[in-house]
Amino acid sequence: MSMSSEPAATARIRRAGLAFAAFVAPWGIVLGNLGYAWMTRHGGNDETSRGALELAAAHPVIGLAANIAAMIGSMLLVPAILGAIRLTRVHAARGGLLGGVLMIAGYICYFAMLFHGALSESIITGGSPTDAQVAVVDAMTIQPLDVAVSTLFLVGNLIGTFLLGLALLRSQAIPTWAALGVLAWPVLHLAGLFVGSEWVEVTGAVLQAVGFAVVGSRVLRLRLPEAAENLVPQALSRR
Repeated sequence: MSMSSEPAATARIRRAGLAFAAFVAPWGIVLGNLGYAWMTRHGGNDETSRGALELAAAHPVIGLAANIAAMIGSMLLVPAILGAIRLTRVHAARGGLLGGVLMIAGYICYFAMLFHGALSESIITGGSPTDAQVAVVDAMTIQPLDVAVSTLFLVGNLIGTFLLGLALLRSQAIPTWAALGVLAWPVLHLAGLFVGSEWVEVTGAVLQAVGFAVVGSRVLRLRLPEAAENLVPQALSRR
């Protein structure tokens, strides 16, 4: 490959990477929510330190698998969101950028929360948590930095996703139904909290994953940067 054709090849790889992330990342969030819904199907929650430790002790394998899936999803959502921002940069640039930046920040914080949670749950080796173990987790979760990370996650996860979904809808970069799928996540996430059903949140996560799959397909169809497009015929003409 000549030097003049490298920008085009790099652009193709970058485009494929953004699309791959959009196809895969949201399903990590689906699996994370699905695992939590299954763990709490007979009651229980992780709203308190004791409750989180009890769930970890009762479902160590599912809890670990759900955590890992959600962590992978959180990491891959960063390039997936960058791809979505590229789709909105013409007709809804401000909304797409603001929503995307908030969403990226939120999921970086979510990764930190999941890693923090995994470390906290590692102190459970079976049975009911002791008062000392609960006290350790309580001390970790009331730190100002922990509160700030949790708050930024909520802002990015709910407001950021809603703004990005709205930008995708306004820009008409993807079909209306697909943009509504992205918008469904924050709406159903809040609805699930109000009605107390994790399965509502799982439904929202699935709809978001479907919406991002369409984002990925549209990213694959993006034209190469103009400079790269101009370089390709020049390179071919020199051969």
